[in-house]
Amino acid sequence: MLVLARKTNESVIIGDNIEVMIVDVKGDQVKLGIKAPRDVRVFRGEIYRDIQKENIEAAKSEIPDDIDDIL
Repeated sequence: MLVLARKTNESVIIGDNIEVMIVDVKGDQVKLGIKAPRDVRVFRGEIYRDIQKENIEAAKSEIPDDIDDIL
């Protein structure tokens, strides 16, 4: 993991087209601004993990015997 120190209005560039900017710092909270192309999906870490967990659970689901009736 790369750890960088940044101040308000400073940024980090990821690849050629993603910029993460420090917008505000108050106490132990940091507000980030993220500039990325529309085709790049950006999630909060906990939301991303929830999505992955739901995808894994969905993949484990059994296909109903009457699937042809549903379609």
